[in-house]
Amino acid sequence: MRSFAGRDILSLKGFERNEFMHLFEIADRVEPIARGRQTSDLLAHKIMVTAFYQPSTRTRLAHESAMNRLGGRVNGFSDAKMTRAGDFYQESIKDTVHMLEFYGDVIVMRHFQQGAPHEAAKWASIPVINGGDGWGEHPTQVLTDLYTITKEMGSVDGKSILAIGDHRMRTMHSLGYALSQFDAEMVILAPEDMSPLPEFLAELDEMGTNYRIVDHVNDAIEDADVIYMEPVVQPDYTLSRDDVPEDYSMTPPEYQVTAEVMKKAKSSSIVLHSLPRMDELLEEVDHTRHARYWEEAYNGVVMRMALLTSVLGSWE
Repeated sequence: MRSFAGRDILSLKGFERNEFMHLFEIADRVEPIARGRQTSDLLAHKIMVTAFYQPSTRTRLAHESAMNRLGGRVNGFSDAKMTRAGDFYQESIKDTVHMLEFYGDVIVMRHFQQGAPHEAAKWASIPVINGGDGWGEHPTQVLTDLYTITKEMGSVDGKSILAIGDHRMRTMHSLGYALSQFDAEMVILAPEDMSPLPEFLAELDEMGTNYRIVDHVNDAIEDADVIYMEPVVQPDYTLSRDDVPEDYSMTPPEYQVTAEVMKKAKSSSIVLHSLPRMDELLEEVDHTRHARYWEEAYNGVVMRMALLTSVLGSWE
């Protein structure tokens, strides 16, 4: 297995099965620190730099919480418009990274441009972790999701994962790549204009990911072990809460998960959603046995702890 020490985490394409298992094992070892709301000295004297060109709640704060739990420190920016790295100045990624590498020991980057973290890794002398890049990938989120499935269901193997949402999104890409390393089925459900691109499906074919495409949640809900969700109606971030019309964001019923829909599901099935949600996943599902998105959010801290200790060489 390739060492994680000093390694960039940019994509799950090319990740090997034993590397997933290794990170899950490390996550199990560091999880008691998070569960006990404690801190350790595993990454004492280390600094994580956050470079977030896109808004983020869970990805940024999960990485920051993970670093704090491990005894490290955090600096960086969460709004490029407040720095000379973005907006009017449009500093190149090369120049920005050459600066940031002197301010810490690992960089976590989220960017609206697909491939930006890969570009950063070309110039950085320290590890770069992809916190989501445009329509590209979101490897740390999907590592979190697969770890959650493993914790809740024992294994990813043998599971049917109903992936509902916009399949042009980065989480869906990382999920498809990751499942090539597991004996699992990816069931794709998306509106026609949000269907996976032909070139992505060709990649899945080449990698050996087992997938099929359905048209309605009812076509797969009875067989699904995991209902994996993303929105199919994207919010308009230019509008304030008060300006949003009442009929905005009405998810069609064929892509919506409700308490009534979950009555048709296996009693053992779980629902995952990286959040935030709109009306594709109703709050009434929160009170069912299936909801695991809050555990998923907690595991996001644990998985980032595992990644940070690994790429910074504290745990091989």
